[in-house]
Amino acid sequence: MTPPLLSGDRWHELLHTRATDPLAVKRAYAARTQPQHLLSARGTLFLVAADHPARGALASGGNHMAMADRRSLLARLIAALEHPDVDGVLGSPDVVEELLLLGALEGKVVIGSMNRGGLDGATWTMDDRFTGYDAAGIADCGLQGGKMLLRIDDRDPSTAGTIEGCAQAVSELAARGLVAMVEPLPYHRDDDGTLRLRKDAPALARAMAVGSALGTTSAHTWLKMPSCDDPATVFGATTLPCVVLGGIPSPDPVKDLESWGAALTQPVVRGLVVGRALLYPPDGDVRAAVDAAAKVLSAAGTAA
Repeated sequence: MTPPLLSGDRWHELLHTRATDPLAVKRAYAARTQPQHLLSARGTLFLVAADHPARGALASGGNHMAMADRRSLLARLIAALEHPDVDGVLGSPDVVEELLLLGALEGKVVIGSMNRGGLDGATWTMDDRFTGYDAAGIADCGLQGGKMLLRIDDRDPSTAGTIEGCAQAVSELAARGLVAMVEPLPYHRDDDGTLRLRKDAPALARAMAVGSALGTTSAHTWLKMPSCDDPATVFGATTLPCVVLGGIPSPDPVKDLESWGAALTQPVVRGLVVGRALLYPPDGDVRAAVDAAAKVLSAAGTAA
């Protein structure tokens, strides 16, 4: 299956606009048709994630440079956003603005990615500073909220500053009535320095508790969490609305779908936020991958 393509005309028009008309971005933000509601008519939220490159995380599957091809990334995102069950996108400012200029975000939910400073593989990676959207910018651009990554490693002092930064961002978004989508993930550093996501229920539930309590109010906070072997314990740690993140795609898309499906049946879970697993499926068929995820989300809602 040939992956989605962005025509030469659209690509060169985008490049021309970028070089000659920087104010086109501001006009596109202002003219964008806003979504009527955060949740779909089905009561769910299905977003495609595209903020990985901003943290220098370009790999997908066996291709270490997959997301470095911006033309291909944008074509894949547009294909995903064309699916009627996809509600919107989660992205860094550059990607969001390119999709805006390409006309792909009309009526879509847009969540702006805020902290991308903890570069993938960097020695300071746990010091995840806010280098993308801020709350004021998200409000000015007419976005629906902001997303922040909170990786927690009890043995890394840099975690403390990231917790503080996320708490401040939650408060600033809430003051503007905007969604704060927090992704609290527990990590452990091996003796060789490799950071590993902990997916045991106690660690995930603890991270969930920390993420729930950030800021001066939790009224506008959503949590973005991975699926796991014991979703009832993990998602039972909060009353806040949650979305299931796709995470690093496995070699078996069917297993990924089954894992997401189990988490989606939990009462607090409202939807999916998936990036590479849908944008870079093994067979290259982005539309089929998105459709399969949409059906799992729909089935979980029906079962609930």
